[in-house]
Amino acid sequence: MQALMQTLINSAPLLIAVLCVIAAIGIVRRVYRLARYFQLEGYENKRYFGWMRRQKREQRFVLGTVAALLLMFILFLGQSMLIGTLPPGSPPDTGTLGLFLFVGTGLIVLLVVLQPGDKQIKQAFKRTPRATRLLYLSMVISLSLPAYYGIMAILNALNGWKGDPIGQVYFGVMACLIALLITAAVLPLSNILLYPVEESVRQKFMRLAKGHLKATGAAVICITGSYGKTSTKHYLQHFLSTRFDSAMTPKSFNTLMGISRYVNESLADDPRLDYFIAEADAYFVGENASICQLVEPTIGMIMSVGPMHLERLGSMENVIKAQYEIIESLPPSGVGVFNGDDPLVWAMAERGHPQTRLIVTRTGLTGATLEALNIQHTAEGVRFTARDNRTGETRDFAAPLYGETNITNILMAAAVGLHLGIPLRDLAERSATLQPAEHRMVRRVFPDGTVVIDDAYSANPVGTKAALEVLKLHTQGKRRIVISSGMFELGEASESENHKLGENMAESATDVILIGHKQAQPICAGLSQKGFPPDRVHVVESLEDAINIYRGFIESGDTLLMLTDLPDVYAA
Repeated sequence: MQALMQTLINSAPLLIAVLCVIAAIGIVRRVYRLARYFQLEGYENKRYFGWMRRQKREQRFVLGTVAALLLMFILFLGQSMLIGTLPPGSPPDTGTLGLFLFVGTGLIVLLVVLQPGDKQIKQAFKRTPRATRLLYLSMVISLSLPAYYGIMAILNALNGWKGDPIGQVYFGVMACLIALLITAAVLPLSNILLYPVEESVRQKFMRLAKGHLKATGAAVICITGSYGKTSTKHYLQHFLSTRFDSAMTPKSFNTLMGISRYVNESLADDPRLDYFIAEADAYFVGENASICQLVEPTIGMIMSVGPMHLERLGSMENVIKAQYEIIESLPPSGVGVFNGDDPLVWAMAERGHPQTRLIVTRTGLTGATLEALNIQHTAEGVRFTARDNRTGETRDFAAPLYGETNITNILMAAAVGLHLGIPLRDLAERSATLQPAEHRMVRRVFPDGTVVIDDAYSANPVGTKAALEVLKLHTQGKRRIVISSGMFELGEASESENHKLGENMAESATDVILIGHKQAQPICAGLSQKGFPPDRVHVVESLEDAINIYRGFIESGDTLLMLTDLPDVYAA
């Protein structure tokens, strides 16, 4: 018995070291996973904590870790009370030591194995220099406790066990549990610690971008709005490329650092450019102003004002203020282009800056520069007559694009083209070869006659309504199927807007598949209010589940609309 007790005491340091290694593996996995969400939330501490509050699995993990800490504390307290009843100099109780090792091992292994994971990942962690710095510092901080106790345990094993073995086992286990608990808070802490470094890098990066852009000699066209930015950017580039050397920010590179990155990586070696088209988006008031300080636009385009990013900006007043920063930045000789069909955008045009203001309309607005008449929506695309009200010239446009919003997008791009000297006739001809931007009302017809409309990036009330109107045109099959996860970042308007989305679905679709039970609730309420058959509504947890459902009943000639996508930060 004495030999067994001594063996347990002697092996305790190595067992502590093993526990620290197990905890370290769990911490590395956890930091890497959480770093991806921190990146998706734009490296913003406030938004990251908001994401954490929405995650029930994260809350359960934190509560479980706290419960494990309390259990170990209670055991230690009980052991301390027991020691008080023993004669001085009594040897360590091997039963208590074994209990601490058994319970501590079980708790740590259980937490490491059961920590939250991801079923599917749409946006992988991008190992940018900033992300790498944040990741490594967070790893160092998070691993410091288990590393310290693990190293001390190994040194104890090499030099002979000294001190209270039960106490050292207890503190080793507690260190691992505390490290697992605080891992979620280490990323924001590292973000704060790295702020001076990141700000220095950011300023250097922007100075380089500003110099490279000036070296091209390009006049800059800046586009902003709650929706329609990316599509209009693509259409404008399509129009300008016939006559000018022009470039545009790719995909949704629409932040200050995103634009800087594109300029530094793609325009540094460009000798000359006529025009550079920059898409700008704002998550806070002042961001668009910073973008304009970087690119110095001479033409500014305001597409729309809506509740997109309302959750971040806080109010519609801030949305308007953020967008108008593009117009405020223009010189008096600059040009403002406005969507007159949006009352809030029209109000910006009426402020009187800059002196040259171009206004487009598809609803017959008085005072518009360019308007669309005789609008037709077909399964093949949109047709309309564009009239330049300054000259009276008219031309027929036909584009393989869909929805009312795309007519506005074409008009906005055409208005800039006209201002830059491209004849309306040429713009009309080029419209026939316009292509939708990725995941924005992209229509594909498969050999069996099945039609798929990919509008996964249409996460706004106007865009979703337009997409459903397009779906309604497809009557050749038995079913019109919608897959949607609802709309996000709408702030207080989220529930009411998703309820309206459900009502609109009821008028256009025969079958609805919703992704995410929580997000589906207001949509289901809207569907129910319109009397939509409940047996035609399916609620699932992932896109993979949704695909499995529609594959079970889709037939030749049916139409499937992929309407909005579930962001990873809401899917986790």
